[in-house]
Amino acid sequence: MTGRSGRQARLQVLQAPDCLLAGRLVDEVRVLLAECGMDEQLEVVVGDYPSPTLVLDGVDVLTGQPVHGGPCCRLDLPSSEQIRDAVLSLR
Repeated sequence: MTGRSGRQARLQVLQAPDCLLAGRLVDEVRVLLAECGMDEQLEVVVGDYPSPTLVLDGVDVLTGQPVHGGPCCRLDLPSSEQIRDAVLSLR
């Protein structure tokens, strides 16, 4: 993905193994990518992360901070508007 600055942008969903909410977030991001007419790839990374976390260029979309902490279940999923803002920032 190439962002506004011409550099590669990276959109990821970080998830702990067997996270029940990760699929929902992945689906919503992919739908919004398609609605925005963007064919960028969404990388899903499984590991010891707060899960699920939507990350744009290493920064948590919800907190605006780099991802910290080990595996835990997050219930604070980004809203559709936050996801759309992250997707549109890739343009």
